[in-house]
Amino acid sequence: MTTVIDDQVLVIERTIAAPPEKVFDAWVNPELLVQWWGPEGMSIPQHMLDVREGGAWETTMRNAEGGEHFVSGVYKTIDRPNRLVFTWAWRQPDGTRGEETEISVTFEAIDGGTKMTLDQRSFADASTRDNHGMGWQSSFNCLEKLFA
Repeated sequence: MTTVIDDQVLVIERTIAAPPEKVFDAWVNPELLVQWWGPEGMSIPQHMLDVREGGAWETTMRNAEGGEHFVSGVYKTIDRPNRLVFTWAWRQPDGTRGEETEISVTFEAIDGGTKMTLDQRSFADASTRDNHGMGWQSSFNCLEKLFA
């Protein structure tokens, strides 16, 4: 479920059929992350995760045609298995980092697994927010398959 608060905020809830500890670990364990990270059809040929508060992370997403997209950020909060907060910015064609947003993901134990809630903000406009929403929804389809 995607909730629209305003043009600058994206909130997505998804139920994942695994306990919070396992779902949390899928976000921070490189061996798990590469199995679901990125929209459907993407692969992760390169990644670096320094999973500690203040640690940097970076991934390369490659589509079926070989096009690559680079994204990076810094971990702000690591509260396993409850909450993960990190920054997010795409690398621009000139090598600079683009617009930075902050992502908070919470993991709540429920019957049948985990209610995972992603909150990403503050986007420059609704179009950018919506593009990220489509990407996350597709990525979460992959995450669901990881635990199917």
